[in-house]
Amino acid sequence: MSALAGRDFVKMNGLGNEIVIVDLRRAPAEIGAAEARAAAQQEPYDQLMALYPARGPSEAAIRIFNNDGSESGTCGNGMRCVAALVSAETGHAALQFETPAGTVSCWRQDDGQFTVDMGRPRWRWDEIPLARPVADTRVIDFAVAGVPDLHSPSAVNMGNPHAIFWVEDVGAYDLRGIGPRLEHDPLFPERANITLAAVTAHDRVMIRTWERGAGLTKACGSAACAAAVAATRLGRTDRKVTISLPGGDLAIEWREADDHVLMTGPIAYEHKGRFDASLVVDAGAG
Repeated sequence: MSALAGRDFVKMNGLGNEIVIVDLRRAPAEIGAAEARAAAQQEPYDQLMALYPARGPSEAAIRIFNNDGSESGTCGNGMRCVAALVSAETGHAALQFETPAGTVSCWRQDDGQFTVDMGRPRWRWDEIPLARPVADTRVIDFAVAGVPDLHSPSAVNMGNPHAIFWVEDVGAYDLRGIGPRLEHDPLFPERANITLAAVTAHDRVMIRTWERGAGLTKACGSAACAAAVAATRLGRTDRKVTISLPGGDLAIEWREADDHVLMTGPIAYEHKGRFDASLVVDAGAG
């Protein structure tokens, strides 16, 4: 039986990062990769956030699907959307969720924006992971074939693997063309989010991201966090920085007290909907 056929959903976005949320807490069912791909054909999304009953003292457990059917460890923009939805439902200003990357805390700010504690970054080569040992992941010996000035990325895991290429102009490259082959490069055994980043001030970084499993996106929260951490590790910014994405700005703080990365930004409600009862047929065809 299909987990999504006939199910209600809510469509939201975080800076244009398209998020579909389906609440399976009262009637849990397993979602398969083909079904997630079929759902994205019916209601286009970057990420599908599926809420399940919590195993501990949390609001819900969450599985995160990209639009190609693959699963993600975390999604910062998606977590803000889920937090806003559940906060409105429960009245709670502070919430916790169980994700594949661990327990995530979220809270509502006075201005209505939400902050997500994205946890500690990891940058050891086998934690990212990379396919070979790298002594210093701030600058990796790696060059993009056919693009001579695109090389020496930083690598960080923020719940997902990220490679950040430092450039002068993030709009000067065909990221839609080079993103897929870099995402699947053998250096990244679990694939990677590919980000172009330009430091425009000591407290501001501009980025564009090809998101693993989702493609070119207006905003990727974990990429914003990864870029902030990488810039700080290189001494290019402070621990508090504004990350400018095509969809807008995120405030990122790499908190010195515990090394946790905090991401704050807006969310937007789009509409409610219901998946077709025939969705399982479409999924089976995939």
